[in-house]
Amino acid sequence: MDEELVETDVPSVGERLRAAREEKGLSLEDVAAQTRIPRRHLESIESADWNNLPAPTYTIGFARSYASSVGLDRTDIADQLRAEMGGQRTTTQSEVFEPADPARTMPKSLVFGAIIAVIALIILMSWLSRRSLEQPDEGVGNTPAAEAPAQQQPAAPAAAATAQGPVVLTATDAVWLSIKDGGNVLKQGIMQAGETYQVPATATAPVLITAKAEALRINVGTAVAPTIGPAATKVKVSLLPADLMKSGQAAPAAPAPAEASPRPRPRAATPTAAPPAATPPADPATAPTNNSAI
Repeated sequence: MDEELVETDVPSVGERLRAAREEKGLSLEDVAAQTRIPRRHLESIESADWNNLPAPTYTIGFARSYASSVGLDRTDIADQLRAEMGGQRTTTQSEVFEPADPARTMPKSLVFGAIIAVIALIILMSWLSRRSLEQPDEGVGNTPAAEAPAQQQPAAPAAAATAQGPVVLTATDAVWLSIKDGGNVLKQGIMQAGETYQVPATATAPVLITAKAEALRINVGTAVAPTIGPAATKVKVSLLPADLMKSGQAAPAAPAPAEASPRPRPRAATPTAAPPAATPPADPATAPTNNSAI
């Protein structure tokens, strides 16, 4: 009887684990968080409910991890649990593997980092796709044809009389030009596309010379002057506002005349003596009669 009482007084594995846990002031949730063991399995170990536990190998592994978390001897707990489970556990339920080693589970920080990286990648791809759809096609609106103003359309007749303001030349393409005011050269050289030049207000008789009139836009104040000449033709036009706004006043510059070689003067005709006039024969009726001989 004494031996049976002694054996009966020995606490079970579940009681030892629960007592150690309560002594440390830990809850089952705390142990489950440390060991990565489901709370229901910890409860089954403490209550010796073997039917709700997986295979003995996994159950003993759970008990080892539980013992380590509460400061008990892992080997002692495993041996006692093996003895308690011997011949008592009979179950037909399917065994489900649940890892007891925390090293086998992925850390929460790594899981959260992977989720954040995937979300950031999705946002980046969406932004790049939206930007590519909203970005205008390259080259559209940048050609000289698109930049060319409505200078090809002749201005209304009334504009010639009312247009006032500074005369501004704008190059729609690279163009060589020369602007002179009498003997004073105001500007001479190549103007690049988009470059502008304003004729000084002090110029009294500014004149433009260029061979690429189609590459120039001329504004008089807010009005656009008519075209100053045909394409690819050298022109020389006045840059006075009144002259520019007169439609059709521009004319090709006359080429410098070549020096004419002296032409031979025609030789004067030599006068010839007129032939003597023939003496008409005397009329017998009118011939004088010699009255001296009787």
